[in-house]
Formats: sequence, C-alpha cells, structure tokens
Amino acid sequence: MTAKRFLAAVSGLMVAINASGQNKFKQEFSIGTSFGMGVSSVSFVPSVQEDQLLGAHAGLTVRWLTESFAGLVFEVNYSQEGWEEHFDDPAYNYTRRLNYIDIPLLSHLYAGNKRVKFFFNIGPKIGFLISESTSGKFDASSPPIDEITGKPHTSEQWDMPVESRFAWGICGGPGFELRTGIGIFQLEGRYYYSLGDIFGNRKADYFPKSSGQVIFGKLTYLIPLKK
Repeated sequence: MTAKRFLAAVSGLMVAINASGQNKFKQEFSIGTSFGMGVSSVSFVPSVQEDQLLGAHAGLTVRWLTESFAGLVFEVNYSQEGWEEHFDDPAYNYTRRLNYIDIPLLSHLYAGNKRVKFFFNIGPKIGFLISESTSGKFDASSPPIDEITGKPHTSEQWDMPVESRFAWGICGGPGFELRTGIGIFQLEGRYYYSLGDIFGNRKADYFPKSSGQVIFGKLTYLIPLKK
C-alpha cells in the first residue's frame, strides 16, 4: 500500500507540474505606432495668463509583456508643446511652440481577457527640444494692461530664449485595448508634468519656475511578434 500511495503521489505531482507548465504565462513582444492630439501649457512663477495650446503627438512604441498583469512600454515620440497666452485686448496674441523628441519608459499594468483589456501606464520621460517657433502680435516694449489687475501683461517671456533644451518628468494615464485578428488597438489618455524648467531658474532670473505640462489622448496600433 505504501508503494501504491507513493506512486499515486508521484503521478499526481507530475500531473500538477505538467498543468502548471501548460498554464505558464507566455511573454509577448509587440511593436507599433501611435498618433494623438494634446493641449499644453507652462506653469510660470510669476504667473502668466494662458490658454491651452493644441499640438500633435506621434511616434513609435515597443511593448514587452513580462507577466500576466504587467510589462514595460518604451516609446520614441515627436511632441508639440508650449503655451498660448490670453489677452483681454484682441489686438494682441502670442504663441510659443516647442517641438520635442520624447522618450518615455513606462510600467504597464493591465487586466482583462484575451480580447479586451484595461491598462495603466506610468513612468519617467525625458525629452530633447529640436526646434521652436513664435507667432502672434505682441510688443514687449509696450505690453497691454490687464483689466483685472490693472498691471501690464507679463512680457519677459516673449523674447526670452529657452535655456534648457533637455526636459524630464513623469507621465502616465489609463487606457483601453482591443485585440483583433490584424493587431492590437489601444486608446489612451496621458498626463505629463515636467520636473525641469525651460527658462533659467537661478535667483537672478525672472522665472524661478517655468515647467511644462501636457494632457493628450492617443491611438496606438501594435503588432505582436511571434517567437
């Protein structure tokens, strides 16, 4: 009886190991592209009256699912950021557009079934300013008067060059994923907050804080690569 029980225990253990092997998560590696639109602004201290600036966002995405609930996302994106100022006087307008190459590295947490998943991405992002442009009607020597404060509209930023071409910060947001026979489609919302300043922030500088922030939505298409 002892031998039979031992053989039965070994057989049961082998069946359990085999089932565990069959249910083991299979990692997935995907590549794709994304496109979206967002609104950006800059947090100035002292404050500047602003409206949201609309800009495009597009790039390449690599995703590696390492666990049944988590993975990593690596992106290289082109992002239009900056700010648009608000004036009481319609004769004035000012827009500064900053174009970045962004590189986020994100933790990817997800849940759902094989076809539909919900996910949340979060992690650090670095960026490199590749170009900028200024447009509008403005006169730094004679800025308009703010109707609420009665003081001249802040104009130091109009002719001030960007000092830091390197940006870094935190980004993240929720998303929805649909897996089809031709690939994976994702719809995602994301928020980015810069931890650096675009202008000098020394004691002698006018703006001790000038950090950007962006809210955008994007559509991503991924193709899983078979091993």
